[in-house]
Amino acid sequence: MSTLEIRNLNVSIAGTPILRDFNLTVPKGEVHALMGPNGTGKSTLAKALAGHEDYTIESGEILFDGENIIGEEPDVISRAGLFMAFQYPSEIPGVTIANFIRAALTARMEEGQRFDAPAYYKELYAKMDSLKIDRQFTSRSVNEGFSGGEKKRCEILQMAMLKPKYAIMDETDSGLDIDALRIVAGGVNAMRGPDLGILVITHYQRLLDYIVPDRVHVMYEGRIVESGDAELAKKLELNGYDWVKENFAAATV
Repeated sequence: MSTLEIRNLNVSIAGTPILRDFNLTVPKGEVHALMGPNGTGKSTLAKALAGHEDYTIESGEILFDGENIIGEEPDVISRAGLFMAFQYPSEIPGVTIANFIRAALTARMEEGQRFDAPAYYKELYAKMDSLKIDRQFTSRSVNEGFSGGEKKRCEILQMAMLKPKYAIMDETDSGLDIDALRIVAGGVNAMRGPDLGILVITHYQRLLDYIVPDRVHVMYEGRIVESGDAELAKKLELNGYDWVKENFAAATV
């Protein structure tokens, strides 16, 4: 089954429950958006999916094309085809962008497979050009001294080169001006297709004007409480989250 499926997931941090019987399915070929107020567990979900050690999975399943990845190391999850674009990308001093992406690709190669350096650089430069990243950035350390927009474009470059099966984008629009937002969104849209499922975590409708989702989900109190098409995001932009909270309160009485 070509889906990223989360079933009855319960996650805590330092003993405090954050996700409560969380359920979500993202099929390959679709873009799903996850929205919700601050503190409702959106970033917790992203980090739990990536296998972050600070997040304790109490129960539930994370099925990656039918295989449960709970308990796997982050590197194993990444090699299996899950890409995580973080809200605050880390700096990696001393490791150039070109070498970082090359190492990631080499780690995914089958035994005996040979790395084609000319083909690699040809593809890398083409994707850098499309994202308006200066080619000289290949020799710069990953994210070191980068602006917010440069960091986000660098992450989309990594995503484009690694060609994951599923991508989790945790507030990728955070800190981007309108020009950078358009470039990043254009890079994501260029990757849309039947072999990639994308979960976009965002607070704002503006990103979804450029990356139009197939489905929108609203998260509150650690679970999804509303789902719909792209019009749901516009409703949230217009009316805020008060109606979501009221509906949740009424349903739990």
